[in-house]
Amino acid sequence: MAYPAEGNLKPALRTLGEVEWRVAPASVPYEEAVAAMEARVAAIAEGRARELVWLLEHPPLYTAGTSTRDGDLLDARFPVHRTGRGGQLTYHGPGQRVAYAMLDLGARGRDLRAFVGALEGWIVDALKAFGVRGETRPGRVGVWVRKGEGEAKIAAVGIRVRRWVSYHGVSLNVAPDLSHYAGIVPCGIREHGVTSLADLGVTASMDEVDRVLMSCFRRRFEGR
Repeated sequence: MAYPAEGNLKPALRTLGEVEWRVAPASVPYEEAVAAMEARVAAIAEGRARELVWLLEHPPLYTAGTSTRDGDLLDARFPVHRTGRGGQLTYHGPGQRVAYAMLDLGARGRDLRAFVGALEGWIVDALKAFGVRGETRPGRVGVWVRKGEGEAKIAAVGIRVRRWVSYHGVSLNVAPDLSHYAGIVPCGIREHGVTSLADLGVTASMDEVDRVLMSCFRRRFEGR
């Protein structure tokens, strides 16, 4: 999937100012996060709130997207949440930076393929800042890195759209317990593993990751 050129998902009209950013100071329960996103999406769609990117961590859990296959849940060692986002099974937990992007796609071209590509490109840009080469693959949503003689997934992407406002988003493995992925077939892909910045030998604090994510987002989505 080709990435959109930088800045071409910049909204044509901003009536409520720049994108708002929030960083959760503590782990957020998944159902609480979904309820908060749905409320914010409604407010954005009605013109009552700005777009929002919410950075957080979840307690250990699995989420099942709309394309999940029953056989991909191997061991329900953590709670499993059925969700309306796209994609299949994935893991969320401590050490993983989740970025929920609530953006007005009505003002950003209404191109879902371009939007997913931009989210992937955002993570590729962020990884580059840490000296890691992230890549995408045709037919496989998310971001991958070469590892040994193979490759492994370092970031997942799954979105949902309501009234042309997006929610859910991306999750980047900074330093999670990768053994927690053993309970699922991550994103339905059996032939490749998962990795993280820490697993690749990159030491980065969550604050450092957040600063890079903010900077790269603004260049790609806001043209500055």
